[in-house]
Amino acid sequence: MDILDKKLNEFYPGKVVRKDLVHDIKKAANVPSFVLEFLLAKYCATDDPHEIVAGKKAVLEVVEKNYVRPDEANKAQSTVEQKGRHKFIDRVHVKYKEREKRHWAEMENFGSNRIAINEKFYKDNEKLLEGGVWAEVTVGYNEVEEDNYAFYIEDLKPIQLSRFDFNKFLEARRNFTTDEWVDVVLRSVGINPEIIDNLPSEYKGRVPEGKRLKLHFLARLMPLVQANYNFIELGPRGTGKSHFYSEFSPYCTLISGGKASTATLLYNNARKKVGLVGYWDTIGFDEVGNLKIKDTDTIQIMKDYMAKGRFSRGREVIANASFAFVGNIDHSIEQIVRSSDHSLFLTLPKSFDFAIQDRFFYYLPGWEIPKMDPRWYASNYGLITDYFAEAFHFMFKNNSVYSDILSKKMKLGPKVEGRDDLAIQKTTMALLKIIHPDANPTDEEFEEILAYAIEGRRRVKEQMNKMKVDDEFAGVDLSYFSNDGKEVVVYCLESKSVLKGQPSKLDHASSSGLTDDNSADTVASTDSGVFHSEDVSKGKEPIEKYLKVHYGDIGYSYEEVFKDYLIGVKEVIIQDPYIRQKHQISNFLKLAELLVKIGDCKKIHLITSSDDEEQKKENRYYFEKIADSLFENEIEFTFEFSNTIHDRQIETSNGWRIVMGRGLDYFQSLGGNYFQIGVNDQSLRPCLECGFDFIRIK
Repeated sequence: MDILDKKLNEFYPGKVVRKDLVHDIKKAANVPSFVLEFLLAKYCATDDPHEIVAGKKAVLEVVEKNYVRPDEANKAQSTVEQKGRHKFIDRVHVKYKEREKRHWAEMENFGSNRIAINEKFYKDNEKLLEGGVWAEVTVGYNEVEEDNYAFYIEDLKPIQLSRFDFNKFLEARRNFTTDEWVDVVLRSVGINPEIIDNLPSEYKGRVPEGKRLKLHFLARLMPLVQANYNFIELGPRGTGKSHFYSEFSPYCTLISGGKASTATLLYNNARKKVGLVGYWDTIGFDEVGNLKIKDTDTIQIMKDYMAKGRFSRGREVIANASFAFVGNIDHSIEQIVRSSDHSLFLTLPKSFDFAIQDRFFYYLPGWEIPKMDPRWYASNYGLITDYFAEAFHFMFKNNSVYSDILSKKMKLGPKVEGRDDLAIQKTTMALLKIIHPDANPTDEEFEEILAYAIEGRRRVKEQMNKMKVDDEFAGVDLSYFSNDGKEVVVYCLESKSVLKGQPSKLDHASSSGLTDDNSADTVASTDSGVFHSEDVSKGKEPIEKYLKVHYGDIGYSYEEVFKDYLIGVKEVIIQDPYIRQKHQISNFLKLAELLVKIGDCKKIHLITSSDDEEQKKENRYYFEKIADSLFENEIEFTFEFSNTIHDRQIETSNGWRIVMGRGLDYFQSLGGNYFQIGVNDQSLRPCLECGFDFIRIK
C-alpha cells in the first residue's frame, strides 16, 4: 500500500475497496461498479491480504450464482421452476399495463417481463416505475395453473447504502491535502491518477497534463452533486463519457438508444405522474447526436425545465434532476475552430437550437481526454462507490454553505450576463463540493476553480456567437476579479491561439446589398475610403472613418491601412495586450519598419501584456533587440507590460487615435505553412473579420 492507501484505510475504515478487484470481477460479469462494490464491501472490507483473497472468492461465487447473463435467461427461469425460488442480482423495472389494469415487473437479464409483484415494493421505491433499480431479488415460482404468470417477486432489496453520516465523511476528508483528495476522488471513480502525474510519452502534446486533465475527469461528476445542472461533453469515442452516468451512482440513470419522450422524461399526462426528472438526481443522455424527440412539445418543456427547474404540463412540476448530455465528435477540432460554417455543437440534433445551447452551464472539451486502456484504471484503494455516491447525493440536496463562499469570494467581470452568472456559480459550487466538501478552499484554489468554471461557459458562448448573425452572444470575454483586484479574462484552450471573430452573415449580406436599409449604418463598409500616400502628398488630409474588413478579404497590409495616418507623426503610442506570441511580435516589427520607411517618427512606445513571468522575460529580451535596431534608425523605442489593459489602439502625436478591434494581429493564421502566398507580402494575406475606427483627437 502507498501513503494514500494507508490514509484511506485509517480515516475511512470499512468504506474503502481495492479498485483492481472491481476490474477483475467485471471481466466475469458486466455488472455496474456500485453493485460489485456493494458485494465487495460485504466480503472484502479489510486490508488483510488473506481475507481479501477469501472475500474476492466469495464475491465471485455470489456473482456466479446470482448474476444472470442475458444469454442464460432460460436456465435462470428453469432454476426457479425446479427449486421453487432463487435469489438474483438484476435490474428490475415495474410497468403498468393499462389493458390489464395491473403492474408487472420486468427483470432485464432474467428475460421475463411478466413477473407478479406486490404493490408494497414499488410504493416504497418509486424508482422501480421510472427506469428501474439494481437489486437483490428473490424470485418465486407460481404453481397455480389458473394464473397467467409463472413467476412472482418474493423479496426485493435495492443495492444502496442504508445509512450515511456526512459529518463523519467531512471529518475524515480534513485529513487529506487538496491534491491528495483529488486523487482519492479519481481513484474512487476508477481512474488511476498516477498515470496523469507521469503521462506516457504517446499522450504528451495530445492531452493536457497534470491538474487540468484531473479537473476534466472531475467535471464529469458535476451533474451528480449540483441540482438542476445542465452539462455537455462532446469528444472522441472510447474516452469513458457515459461510464460516469451508468456505473457510478444508484441516483443516476442513463438514457441510451436515442429516444426520449415527454411522458418518460418529464410528465405522463395519462398516469398523472412526473417522469424521470422526479426520481433521479442525474439523467444522462448517451449519444446525444442521435437523440430523437418525436413530440415537439418535449423540446419546449425541456427548455423551461433547463432554465428554471420547473415546467407546466397541466399542472406545474418542480424537480431537481440534472441533465448530462454526452456524445461523439469525430471532426478535427482545429478545423472546426477555424471554420466559418461550423461550431463545436455541430453534432447536436437540429432541435437543439440556440435556446437549448444557451442553457448549457458547462461544455467539457472531451477531445482533451485520452482513450481509456487498462493503464488508466485505478488499482489502489478508493472509497466504495456506493458510499461516495451517498456523499454526492447529500451535497446534491444542500447548497447553503457553498453559496456563502460564492457571495464572499466571487466577483465576476462586466461581460458576464445573467445566464453566464448562473452557469459560473453552479459550476464553481459543484467543483467546490467535489474537491472541497468542507467549503474551505484557499483563495488560490478558489480562483483556479472559478477560472475553470468560466472557461466551460465561455466555450458555450463562443459557439453561439460564432453561428448567430447578430451580436446577442458577442460578449465572450468572460472574466473575474482576483483577490488583489485585477481583472482576469479567461480563454478556451482550443481557440486562444485563433482569434475569435468569424465571418458575419449579416456583414456579408450588407456588403452584397441584401439587408434592410435600417441596418446599413451599423455594418457599412468604407472599403473605398482608404486614402493612399499620394493623396496626402498632394495636400489631402486623411478623414475620420470606420474601415470594415470582412473575413477572407485581402489588400489590407499595414501600409494600406495605417500609412496615411502616420505621415508626419513624431511620436506613436501603441497599446495592444496581444503582442505576446512570436508572430505577434513579428507583426509589431513590421509596423515599426513602416514607421522607419516613412521617416518622420522619432519615438515609439508600446504597452502590452504577457501570459506569465517566463513569457514576459522572454519578450523583454526580444523588445530590447528591436530597441537596439530602431536606435540605429534614429528612433527611440520604449515598452511596458500591463495586466489591466484591454483596448487595442494607436495614438499619434499629430492628433489621431486608431481603435483596432483586433489589434495588429488581424490576419488569418498561416497554419504552420510558410511556403504560401501572403507570407511575406501582407497585402496578399487573407484577413479575419475586423474593424478600425480612425478618430481625430485634440
